[in-house]
Amino acid sequence: MSIYQGENKIRTRLLLRAKILAKVRDFFAKRGILEVETPLLCKATNPAPYLSNFYCDNLYLQTSPEFAMKKLLAAGSGDIYQICKAFRKEEFGRLHNPEFTMLEWYRINFDHHDLMDEVEELLKYTINSSKASRYSYQEICEKYLKLNPHKITVKKLKQLAKENDLLVAGISDDRDTWLQLLFTHLVEPNLGIKQPVFIYDFPASQAMLAKIRHHGKIKVASRFEVYYRGIELANGFHELSNPREQLRRFNLDVKKRCELNLPKIEIDYDFLAILSKIPRCSGVAVGFDRLLLLAAKTTSLNEILCFRE
Repeated sequence: MSIYQGENKIRTRLLLRAKILAKVRDFFAKRGILEVETPLLCKATNPAPYLSNFYCDNLYLQTSPEFAMKKLLAAGSGDIYQICKAFRKEEFGRLHNPEFTMLEWYRINFDHHDLMDEVEELLKYTINSSKASRYSYQEICEKYLKLNPHKITVKKLKQLAKENDLLVAGISDDRDTWLQLLFTHLVEPNLGIKQPVFIYDFPASQAMLAKIRHHGKIKVASRFEVYYRGIELANGFHELSNPREQLRRFNLDVKKRCELNLPKIEIDYDFLAILSKIPRCSGVAVGFDRLLLLAAKTTSLNEILCFRE
């Protein structure tokens, strides 16, 4: 672990972090949302194949406080938020650090559109952002990729990737994988250059822990992502509360991990047992360190973190 040199730089970074933390806590205090703490070490964790976990002595360092916070919701906590450390192995770069700070909160009787409104207010309050724009996943793909993501074939996605020099060896014929490749390289860099952008109603196959609903003849996931100055800042859901459906998704994740030769992760049956008891709610996770990047008007975690591994 190293610390960046220069007393003025260190103090400036510490002051910025303290200032934004104070603003975040003030924001939630004014809304009567309770700050909570949950364990960082747990016996079970999220089996999503895109997450790489730290595992030691039969315990996982959590990639998110989501499961524990939902257990509090099921026990009657009411609206809650948390600022905590989260851990994702093998993530390091300009916008990634294996240990990072996450801001996560849950609002009872909110859907994902209600929560988008509140995230927008948080950004205005903490970093003085302007009014946000909003696009459905289909609208943004039609704008930048000229395709309908709900109808496009894998063959056409591969063709588009080849035309943009994005062919990567070893990618499966999974449609979402190709959509994500194109989205990451051809859409995300354009998002939120002057104002925050919310992308919502993702394909149902990308639901993660969100509810699925019908939008006309197609099914969409009631979730959103937030981008600002080309940075993915937050991921929010109208939370799924159906344990059977969540178990089905977990089993698909476990199967996918096996296919990719990733470490096996046991399903958290304690989490599934309480899922039907959580109230109707929406939740969102915000990368707090990335929020600091935006506040500092810089582009790399090297400029706002005092310590990096």
